[in-house]
Amino acid sequence: MSENFAEIFERERKSDLKPGNVVHGEVIGVEGEYVIINAGLKSEGIIPIGQFKDEDGKLEVAKGDVVEVILDAIEDGYGKTRLSREKAKRMRIWSELEEAYRESQVVQGTITNKVKGGFTVSLGGIVAFLPGSLVDMRPVRDTSYLEGKALYFKIIKIDQRRNNIVVSRRAVMEMEYGSEREDLVRRLKKGIKVKGIVKNLTDYGAFLDLGGVDGLLHITDMSWRRVQHPSEVVAVGSEIEVQVLEYDREKMRVSLGLKQLDNDPWSEIENKYPKGAKVKGRVTNIADYGCFVEIEDGVEGLVHVSEMNWRSKNIHPEKLVSLGQGIEIMVLGIDHERRRMSLGMKQCKPNPWEEFSKKHEKGDKVSGRIKSITDFGLFVGIESCDVDSLIHMSDLSWNEPGDVMLRKFKKNMEVEAVVLSVDVGRERISLGIKQLDCNKTQEYFSKHGKGSIVEGVVKDTQKNRFRIELADSVMGMLAFSELPGGTAGNKPENVKVDDKIRSKLTGYDKKTNTLLLSVTKMLKDEESKMIREYTVGHDAATASIGDIIKDKTD
Repeated sequence: MSENFAEIFERERKSDLKPGNVVHGEVIGVEGEYVIINAGLKSEGIIPIGQFKDEDGKLEVAKGDVVEVILDAIEDGYGKTRLSREKAKRMRIWSELEEAYRESQVVQGTITNKVKGGFTVSLGGIVAFLPGSLVDMRPVRDTSYLEGKALYFKIIKIDQRRNNIVVSRRAVMEMEYGSEREDLVRRLKKGIKVKGIVKNLTDYGAFLDLGGVDGLLHITDMSWRRVQHPSEVVAVGSEIEVQVLEYDREKMRVSLGLKQLDNDPWSEIENKYPKGAKVKGRVTNIADYGCFVEIEDGVEGLVHVSEMNWRSKNIHPEKLVSLGQGIEIMVLGIDHERRRMSLGMKQCKPNPWEEFSKKHEKGDKVSGRIKSITDFGLFVGIESCDVDSLIHMSDLSWNEPGDVMLRKFKKNMEVEAVVLSVDVGRERISLGIKQLDCNKTQEYFSKHGKGSIVEGVVKDTQKNRFRIELADSVMGMLAFSELPGGTAGNKPENVKVDDKIRSKLTGYDKKTNTLLLSVTKMLKDEESKMIREYTVGHDAATASIGDIIKDKTD
């Protein structure tokens, strides 16, 4: 300084000192938590050391320095002089801010907090208010990319008496970006590459400051891969290079793209992943209808729930896979135009129906455990091949009705059956229990033949017919209408249970495994036979059944 301390001291001593005046003092010592100042008064002033530290906590003064302080009191009643370094600093800053306001100069500050309607800004320790609408060229809700950084503001209102300062960052940007913005507007067109700073993130994208002009980077244009939130790709405050996709000069709307700077991974997709190829991928999303698997950056496909497991068709995908899990899949199909890929998990594992068909042929005996019982049959799990098979109710017994036989089985019961058919394409295996034994009814029919006369015992009635036991496990059906005097709706009263009855074997119903019987046809055949025997020695032209009966009687 041009003045030495003696001159300063002499000038201050001669002045009319009073509380609130700015005085100069010499630092004569730093002891513990206090700085001792000699301002040429009755006693030294003791000021807390915190008033002499900068924002980083470093001490700004040393012994022998001359500093400005505010005189709080010449004597505080205890014979001590009270001085304040903090008030002197604030007074100097207020003076500088008022001068900047008068000269329309910019000041440097830092955004410190968010308050109602805007933000607080620290201007060298003086707190100012920054309205939300004056933070940027457009309103900004998230200022995290600006917080903690040295920024420039313009004071638009100042009142020291009310301790009120209002600043604007937008005014500074309009001045700085004026020529730059005009140049950018002239250069902007579809396809060019520009650099911008990420200002704000939303659920649907990110807004970038291109230099006085804002642009939207939509979430679908950030990466070729699936992006759940923009924060996965960009961060507020980062500078990135993007491509202009669309530019509306009238509305000043700019659409930007980041993924367009890289090659489209779908361009050679068919060559890299032909149909039937097995690849490895990572589960990126799980839905009720399946899961999405990423096989490389920007390329993912859907594994439908029906293609996840050979056996379980309606199981929820969360029970089979988890997010982030690495799995092996097979490419089932590619729709290049719609950028869709169909994948399969189960195709990378052996087909249990094919494995079953390799091990078993029609007629082989297998065993399994009943997994469920339905109105139409039994579902049996064959553990050796991990497949389910069906035993239809009609294949449970040769003679007993299916509904009756179903009641004889319980869940988890072990059963043995015969393989009837295997349909690998439809993933179906049919088994039969009754096929374990020979078909006695069919053997009986083959032995006796159609038209033969047989004898049996009446067991019971079913609807409009009698059930006749012809032999062990061999049943025949005799309709009411096939008895003399009987009709389709009326049962002959002279036929009772346990009666023996002779009838004619008229046919075999393979579907119900039942022999068909008739008494009326048997009697008719016997009548015809009697007529033929009588006509051998008599006039055939005049012979009748009456003559035959009279002749037999005589």
